[in-house]
Amino acid sequence: MGDPHGVGIVGLGVISRAYLTTLANHPTVRVVAVADLDAARSAAVAAMTPGAEAVSVERLLAHPGVQTVLNLTIPAAHAEISLGAIDAGRNVFVEKPLAVTFPEGRSIINRAASAGVRVGCAPDTVLGTGTQTARAAIDGGLIGRPLSASAVMVTPGHERWHPNPDFYYTPGGGPLLDMGPYYISALIHLLGPVRAVSGAVSRLRAERVIGSGPRIGERIPAEVDTHVTGVLEHANGVLSTITTSFDGVATTAAPIEVHGETGTLAVPDPNDFDGEVRLFALGATAWRVLEPRAGYAEGSRGIGLIDLVRAGDQRPPRAGGDVALHVLETMTTLLQSAAEGQRIELTTAVALPAPVPLTPVEDWKAIGQTGR
Repeated sequence: MGDPHGVGIVGLGVISRAYLTTLANHPTVRVVAVADLDAARSAAVAAMTPGAEAVSVERLLAHPGVQTVLNLTIPAAHAEISLGAIDAGRNVFVEKPLAVTFPEGRSIINRAASAGVRVGCAPDTVLGTGTQTARAAIDGGLIGRPLSASAVMVTPGHERWHPNPDFYYTPGGGPLLDMGPYYISALIHLLGPVRAVSGAVSRLRAERVIGSGPRIGERIPAEVDTHVTGVLEHANGVLSTITTSFDGVATTAAPIEVHGETGTLAVPDPNDFDGEVRLFALGATAWRVLEPRAGYAEGSRGIGLIDLVRAGDQRPPRAGGDVALHVLETMTTLLQSAAEGQRIELTTAVALPAPVPLTPVEDWKAIGQTGR
């Protein structure tokens, strides 16, 4: 099976814990180095991760044992760290979004192609049994020809739970760039690429109040729009509507619904790996829950990096940089459309990622560097 694939992690904030839970004891990979602007945090994480060394970012990028850099920095730093890793000859798997701007995202993909390294990007939640079972149902004709879809994410804002929520309200943040990657990635896995978008935006208030942690009660500015809605025109003619909001309280809408000629699918939250996929067939009298039929069972954050490593040169990673770039262009163009008040066509297209066969948790947690 060969030696485990060496991973270096840059950025050790809240989300890093979820990745480390998946990667720290996985036989396919080995976390060999960690880096953060807070040296004490790096040391603490290294002490809890067998075989990991706490180093500076510069040392991590040049570390001889690091083959792939897991970039978990704030969005504003995604491009800088990813490009540095690529220039050092490392693969990159980056937390969403791929970058803050589309030109930055394109530069990551282009430079990686020139360097002969691979790029993966969150969300990898779309590789779980939730989205993948819905895709298998669509591919299998359970709703007939898809006609339309809706995606809805409504929350009162991350400042209610996150102790340092500032970056959610600065350029590169906002509900679309933060949460949109989950919903748009899922729509692309389900329905294929997007060819054009139309959007509208609003901002409920100019400040947010931190609701937890040592900074509770502190006011921070909201520099970006906090309610975004739009229409995505897929290349196959399907129309998807999307709403992402940090201004609402709650919603009864399904996270994603896909409507076809002979049925409707209710798709679970794409921020999760699993969840019930429900079908209401034409002529039926009630929803029917579909048994999981595809995806990484009990998936967790980091499975996309493992999928990238296992793919090698045999196939593109399923949570690949090409999909992430298309998602980034979809989002940034939607915001541009809102600013300009017009429909805009996209410049990128992407092949539908390979579906994930139903893979029991004991298989993907123990599997080596080659496989499906």
